[in-house]
Amino acid sequence: HWLTTGLAAGCLTGLAASALVPGPASRTLRRAAAAAAAGWLLATGEFATARIRPGPRTRPEITEMLITSAAIPPLAVSHWLRGWWRSRPARPWPPRPAAVLFDRDGTLVRDVPYNGQPDLVEPMPGAVQALTRLRRAGLPLGVVTNQSAVGHGLITPGQLAAVHRQIEELLGPFGCWAVCPHAPEQACGCRKPAPQLIRQAAAELGVDPADCVVIGDIGTDAEAAYAAGARAILVPTPQTRPEETAGVPTAAGINGAVAAVLAGQWPSCWPENVHAL
Repeated sequence: HWLTTGLAAGCLTGLAASALVPGPASRTLRRAAAAAAAGWLLATGEFATARIRPGPRTRPEITEMLITSAAIPPLAVSHWLRGWWRSRPARPWPPRPAAVLFDRDGTLVRDVPYNGQPDLVEPMPGAVQALTRLRRAGLPLGVVTNQSAVGHGLITPGQLAAVHRQIEELLGPFGCWAVCPHAPEQACGCRKPAPQLIRQAAAELGVDPADCVVIGDIGTDAEAAYAAGARAILVPTPQTRPEETAGVPTAAGINGAVAAVLAGQWPSCWPENVHAL
């Protein structure tokens, strides 16, 4: 269609220009217009023949095919150009997430139960590289984590803060830390799978929860994300129960989850769109 339309346009342009340009140049332009016209006739003839060949090849049908074969290429090209012009202001799809929120234990660092010792902090495999990729892409990062050791009285808030400083020493800074320090029996409103930590982190980062992706390792991370209107990707570990990943997109390692986010697969990370990333 583009070739046929271009040949027709070249023929008309050459004829118009030859009328305005005197002398030998006019003859050159007319020859170019004639060549373009011949090319247009050939291309249109091939198109019409391909449409007529299947039949029934009656006179009305042949007449219709000849007329429409000449009209279709410029109409198709004009339709494409009109769509291109109208879509110029459109933003790329899918859009990037506004922020990425991480669970702490089992996702960013190895899960050491009730850890209050900074020297026991060990990043999960690939965590440094994954976070570096996100920071280079300009995405704000946050942590959303249940830390019931404080509520149980097993560690102090100061010890928890020291562990978080060590995590940032090893993995780099995070834009926010949304922490539930309560024990489950305290019946707070912030412990995952409640959505409060996701909403809190989004507010601190200045984004909408619906524009966030939560990356975690267990079902409560995904439940909290969905309850807040965010999306979720789980990175299962040996401690993750199979039923926790049912209906939730999963990735092989934190690098796989981050690759999915950066590749634009994150809008599919809703519970009703189940697939492994």
